[in-house]
Amino acid sequence: MSSLKILNGPKAGITIELSTDHVVMGRADDCTLIVEDDLTSGHHAEVARRNDGWWLRDLDSANGTLVDGKGIKESILGDGDVFVIGGTEIQFRAEGQSTAGAAPEKPAVDAPVENPTVEPPPVNPPAEPVRVNPAPQPPLPEASADDVALVERMSGITDNIRKEVAKVIIGQRDVIDQVMMCMLAGGHSLLIGLPGLAKTLMISTIARVVDLEFKRIQFTPDLMPSDITGTEILETNRDTNEKEFRFLRGPIFCNLLLADEINRTPPKTQAALLEAMQEKRVTAGNVTYDLEPPFFVLATQNPIEQEGTYPLPEAQMDRFMFNIWVDYPSEEEEELIVSSTTAGKDAQPDRILTRADVMQLQDVVRKVPVSPHVVKYAIRLVRASRPDNESAPDFIKEFVSTGAGPRAGQYLILAAKARAVMDGRIHLACNDIRSAAIPVLRHRIYTNFAADSEGLSSMDLVNRLLDTVEEPSEKDYGVSTPA
Repeated sequence: MSSLKILNGPKAGITIELSTDHVVMGRADDCTLIVEDDLTSGHHAEVARRNDGWWLRDLDSANGTLVDGKGIKESILGDGDVFVIGGTEIQFRAEGQSTAGAAPEKPAVDAPVENPTVEPPPVNPPAEPVRVNPAPQPPLPEASADDVALVERMSGITDNIRKEVAKVIIGQRDVIDQVMMCMLAGGHSLLIGLPGLAKTLMISTIARVVDLEFKRIQFTPDLMPSDITGTEILETNRDTNEKEFRFLRGPIFCNLLLADEINRTPPKTQAALLEAMQEKRVTAGNVTYDLEPPFFVLATQNPIEQEGTYPLPEAQMDRFMFNIWVDYPSEEEEELIVSSTTAGKDAQPDRILTRADVMQLQDVVRKVPVSPHVVKYAIRLVRASRPDNESAPDFIKEFVSTGAGPRAGQYLILAAKARAVMDGRIHLACNDIRSAAIPVLRHRIYTNFAADSEGLSSMDLVNRLLDTVEEPSEKDYGVSTPA
């Protein structure tokens, strides 16, 4: 008889025989399998028998249903398939594989030592629904009706943002999407590209489309920290005729700050951004001033011009969520750029989002739930980038001097959440992690001399990691596969 096996939580190892042709799973009391988990919908998914086998169908759940890490609406189940509803992983065992005659399984899996008295439910349908308590998950703030409605509209809103930016910027869709992902996740970006690729124009256009106050600082060798944060001046009070200091705010007091050619200024001035980027505040003298949210730093660098530059220290590089590479346009795009910019008037993009919308979206991104399966994959990817890690691939140990830190894992999850919200989704899959891996990891993996001599860049190593690191499977949850 086919069965479902709980893989995580206090009830891990319990096997539920599929004695009926239709099993509904969710939080509602009328479900056949009740999963008491805030990440699970009332009626989340169903497993049903058809002529060609057992099928799993998502019942329009809030967080989606995953099969082997991939979001599905409906999918046929094969023996050993692992699906996730809410925070619970469940393995499907096909008839004849998990009953008599199958290869014996390790007792530690079906009957954990810490709970040896747990017995599988009887073959006949139980009088009471089966209740499953998943592994404890950190509480998530509940999304309001306005939050859900905004996410449902986001797919169309994202398309409108692209169309408005395209009035000014031709091509570079991936770059625009990555900038928007970073903004919705509340991070900062480092844009690297050759001169003349419209990096500054792109950022100012995005600021106009999402209604953010935009300021630009041209970093030069003689720029001082006070030129960024602001300075105190001594003036006379007209009422008391006494002299007093007054703080004049610098250009950092804005919503979207473009730090143009950030590597052209000394580290002392570069460091003036650190507190603002991490704590969203500025300290001048003995007074700390909060920056008005939302606040983003988008910095640019020229990858080929090294004369008179100061490389960013590793600590500041790690503050940037994304490292975005701005490449040349295609031939067709370049022809269109030349034609449109040498005749007629400049197009003016319309505003699509308000500042309040951006702040609400940042809040919504944090509320998007993520399954342990996706978190496990993200952390596995980050840890595999460290050469001193036992599980790191051989090419990482050979070509990497320093791998990514814990902040990379945080940014992978936040970027994946932002990508899902931009697509109008409130569930994540491992593919969302893969889409964010290059901009998140490219500047956090430092190559050694062996890699440089082979002509390998950090991006090459990230791509090899994506090809090498596998998504979690049943063996990662302590489940043995029958012979």
